[in-house]
Amino acid sequence: MRFPSTSRLCSVGSLALGLHLAASTLGHAQLADPLTTLSQSLEQYSRQTLTEQLFLHLDRPAYVAGETLWFKAYAVDGTYHRPLALSKVAYVEVLDAAQRPVLQAKIGLVRAMGQGALELPAELATGRYVVRAYTSWMKNAGPDFYFQCPITVVNTQEARPVAAPTAGPAYDVQFFPEGGQLVQDLQGRVAFKITDRQGHSVAATGTVAAANGATAATFQTLRNGLGSFLLTPTAAGGAYTATVRLPGGATLTSKLPAVAEQGYALRVTDASPTELTVAVQARLARPAEPLRLLAHTGQQVVTAAEATLLNGRTSFKIDKRLLRPGITHLTLFSGSRPVAERLYFRRPTPAQLLAVRGSATAQTVGLRSQVQLQVGTARPAALSLAVYRLDSLATSAPADISSYLLLAADLRGYIEDAGYYLRDSSAVAAQAADNLMLTQGWRRFRWDDVLAGKPPTPAYPPEVNGYLLQGRVRQRTGAPAPGVLAYLSLPGQSFWFGSSTSHADGLVQFEVPQTYGLRKLVLQTNTTLDSIVRVELLSPFTAGGGPAAPGLPPLARRWASTFSERLVQAQVQQAFPARPRYSATPLDTVAFYGRATEHYRLDDYTRFPTLEDVMREYVPGVLVRKRKDGFHFLVTDRMRHAILQENPLTLLDGLPVFDLNQLLAFDPLKLKTLDVVDSRYLSGQQMYEGVVSFQTYKGDLAGYPLNPHALLEEYELLQVPREFYAPRYDSEAQQRSRPPDLRNLLYWNPTIDLAANKPQMLNFFTSDQAGRYLVVVQGLTPDGHLGSTSFSFEVKPAL
Repeated sequence: MRFPSTSRLCSVGSLALGLHLAASTLGHAQLADPLTTLSQSLEQYSRQTLTEQLFLHLDRPAYVAGETLWFKAYAVDGTYHRPLALSKVAYVEVLDAAQRPVLQAKIGLVRAMGQGALELPAELATGRYVVRAYTSWMKNAGPDFYFQCPITVVNTQEARPVAAPTAGPAYDVQFFPEGGQLVQDLQGRVAFKITDRQGHSVAATGTVAAANGATAATFQTLRNGLGSFLLTPTAAGGAYTATVRLPGGATLTSKLPAVAEQGYALRVTDASPTELTVAVQARLARPAEPLRLLAHTGQQVVTAAEATLLNGRTSFKIDKRLLRPGITHLTLFSGSRPVAERLYFRRPTPAQLLAVRGSATAQTVGLRSQVQLQVGTARPAALSLAVYRLDSLATSAPADISSYLLLAADLRGYIEDAGYYLRDSSAVAAQAADNLMLTQGWRRFRWDDVLAGKPPTPAYPPEVNGYLLQGRVRQRTGAPAPGVLAYLSLPGQSFWFGSSTSHADGLVQFEVPQTYGLRKLVLQTNTTLDSIVRVELLSPFTAGGGPAAPGLPPLARRWASTFSERLVQAQVQQAFPARPRYSATPLDTVAFYGRATEHYRLDDYTRFPTLEDVMREYVPGVLVRKRKDGFHFLVTDRMRHAILQENPLTLLDGLPVFDLNQLLAFDPLKLKTLDVVDSRYLSGQQMYEGVVSFQTYKGDLAGYPLNPHALLEEYELLQVPREFYAPRYDSEAQQRSRPPDLRNLLYWNPTIDLAANKPQMLNFFTSDQAGRYLVVVQGLTPDGHLGSTSFSFEVKPAL
């Protein structure tokens, strides 16, 4: 049925022209066409609030406690899904059912990609866990928009699985009116979602009854516990009750949302393969303002239209060819006030995805035999590939990059089998996707902020150059201590130093360049100036928040054989552990101050018994002066023919020294080199009268006493990249080697770079485990095309 309307449609092309001509100031925007003003406000907001997303390709969906979890990280922009080299660090966690971290790591990102590995503790309990990943910039959007993927972990040392209990679990039923509300006398669609206590979807049927007991609607789930039905509420505030019939014959009742006396009802339908209809009904106490509809994807306006109500009804027609693949928000405005909203999902066509071609040269191979895979794409692409054995624990479909970034990343909560909505092109799948849009709708921003032209101030800056380490300076009372200069040192043969002045809330932050592994860290203030403050480190990881993944149901008896196999695998891996191999990491051997003006290798000179003698005899660029309070250094600026009048920044293995009397009492035979920078040096907001830097032979401070108020900690910086290792059986002797090989993961390659139409051959060897193995490939092109594929082969013992 078509509603009478008068509407005006504005395509993205004409919008772009209008936005180009319109002034960017709010005052000029007020003079513009109202439809263009709304579009311009969202476009301006989008430019100021860049959306960043992460996808992690995990090597497999199920693990045994004690195994290694491998992953590849892809960072993209949230609008076009192109690689986004904004952040240099990704934070990866494994959370338990209570959302407590059991593992955490900082992963370096290079050109929008990174890789890592997590050792699952051997004592980890059997259950469902969540792998979560985000960047510092993503923390501004909150945990609902972090990457999250559930995994199964089985501890083979626990009791064997038992049959699931027969007692039925509790259930949760939620109802979601299309557009946001039920309105009296206006027919609307109501979507619903049914899950059990573990968060798993449940198939069910039911009825909706009015307050007088009359049946108003019937319903049943379509897929993944989701469904929808039509309802025409007859009384404002009227209580509608749903009776849900659950598997096994149990029933439960739930109230629908209250009915509003006035408001708007939306109805979105696929009118044709190329046209989308947005029907609007309104029940209002006063004449309506002009209605405006904005369709926007990734905070980018796709199309906009304006219409007026006639007899309380109107409709908008949208050309679906203007919509980009993924989720489009349809927001209805009355004047400039948003009154209804819903989501629409456009399934990408094959041409809009990256076609990844992959195959095994042989469908059946023997034990300890070579496997050859061929992988290719029609576009240049970066890929990652995993090969793992299929068993009853690893039956869930692996998360894929296309369904995650085009669908799940923009929805709140856990999405069950997101890949289904891209794989299946049937009418049933289209209706299932629409049910998902109605029940999981979410938006990253508030329209009040958009229309006010005031994007929220980000609390977390992007880490564009390296890891941003944060701390806090407090007074003895615990209150923040503002305006205090704090110093961060990473002592060593290749050391790093930085300084930061505390903000009003006591926050200090240091931009640490790409530094890997476990390092000694010292955070302190100058106790000669600030002796009553203390410093603390702040964790960069988010505590809690975000949706919880469905729990692991009781292990069924059908898992018993798999459980036994995994137990043997775990025992073999413990008996014959593979030695981890780590990739070389870049090491900057140039000090943070660059090349020194003067450099001394002290072993080249006669060694004097005191450091004072060394400085006076061999270092003409630094004058040693003794005053009432003790020794001072004065650097000679040769270029300006001047003597700098304050103590320089004096370092020992990168640690700032504030008491030169203590330094000059230090054994000079423990010192290897001395650098001098003979001009003023700016570090952060602090200006120093030159730099004098000593280094010990091992870079370990050689017993120099630390400031008792300093915070000293062994601190894990970026994870050292680890190489995946698998044995090879090229020779007959290797094939006959006695140590058993019961690997579940045969191959992992996170760095496959393909040129267009130039397939690559990959080879590896099978283990002693017969069975079917799944190959999963994920990929991304420089222009934002996403793609994945999977195929399998069989491993059988020789006859």
